[in-house]
Amino acid sequence: MTPATPQHHPHGIVTLDAEYLRPGLAAVHLIVEQGRAAIIDTGTNAAVPHVLAALAGLGVAPEAVDFVIVTHVHLDHAGAAGAFLAACPNARLVVHPRGARHLIDPAKLVQGSIAVYGEAAFRELYGEIVPAPAARVIEADDGFALDFNGRRLEFIDTPGHARHHYCIHDLASNSLFTGDTFGISYREFDVAVGNTLRPFIFPTTTPVQFEPDALHASIERLLARNADAAYLTHYGRIENLPALAPVLHALIDEYVALALAAPGLGEARQAALMQAMGDVLMARLRAHGCTLDEAVCRELLSNDVELNSQGLLIWLDREAKPQ
Repeated sequence: MTPATPQHHPHGIVTLDAEYLRPGLAAVHLIVEQGRAAIIDTGTNAAVPHVLAALAGLGVAPEAVDFVIVTHVHLDHAGAAGAFLAACPNARLVVHPRGARHLIDPAKLVQGSIAVYGEAAFRELYGEIVPAPAARVIEADDGFALDFNGRRLEFIDTPGHARHHYCIHDLASNSLFTGDTFGISYREFDVAVGNTLRPFIFPTTTPVQFEPDALHASIERLLARNADAAYLTHYGRIENLPALAPVLHALIDEYVALALAAPGLGEARQAALMQAMGDVLMARLRAHGCTLDEAVCRELLSNDVELNSQGLLIWLDREAKPQ
């Protein structure tokens, strides 16, 4: 797989393709400050060689990587955390307190992912998950601030997608690194409006800790930061967050309604929900002005539709159980 072209942004921020499933699906973000680097979200082990090569191209040796920061411990965001620590001897891992133990001892994380993907697919996608040495782990709770070579990074607890999720506010660039909390926006769906590109955005409800009320609240917490841009793991930089947040809120509610209305049981219920979700997203893409062939759009969305439907149904079944 050929990675998407690195994107260089102001304030030393670089977006690299994580080489996960397809180009342009998952990103690794770098912040370079006076010759030192922080890596935000790691992708899987496949990302390690070309991220290190990109750092070398920027004049940053592995010894000059100070932090590996993961927004949450889903493996498309944190699968290579331990591998990066092994390659970058001075780096420390920054992770949500609820996620730290899973990267120090990834056995349960691996088991949970195998339950979602199956053993063979898991091994192909993620390989061996390298444990993170406990002595090199920093647990970042809500309000934690990190001094990265004189650059202040503030951490915001943002549950809703996962309870082990935080977002990072980089004050130097006044931008947010949002993991999955502020949704997904693939660059293939951008539509030209005058001299600018208008992004298409949608929420992610992947297993197993989707909570709609918490996700609504977390989106509002991010908006309150009045950031100029967000860097999404899926995928890259977006701006004008106040215009995009209402779309996320509306689709969260629409997803929940679709899950509540999904007929049948088991696989039949998931198939019905996937069809309904795909139809909703296609209708919104057309209203957005996207002219890509429908088959292409549905293929680009297929992985998200499958995982989002799984997460919604797990949430629905959890809500239905007596408390």
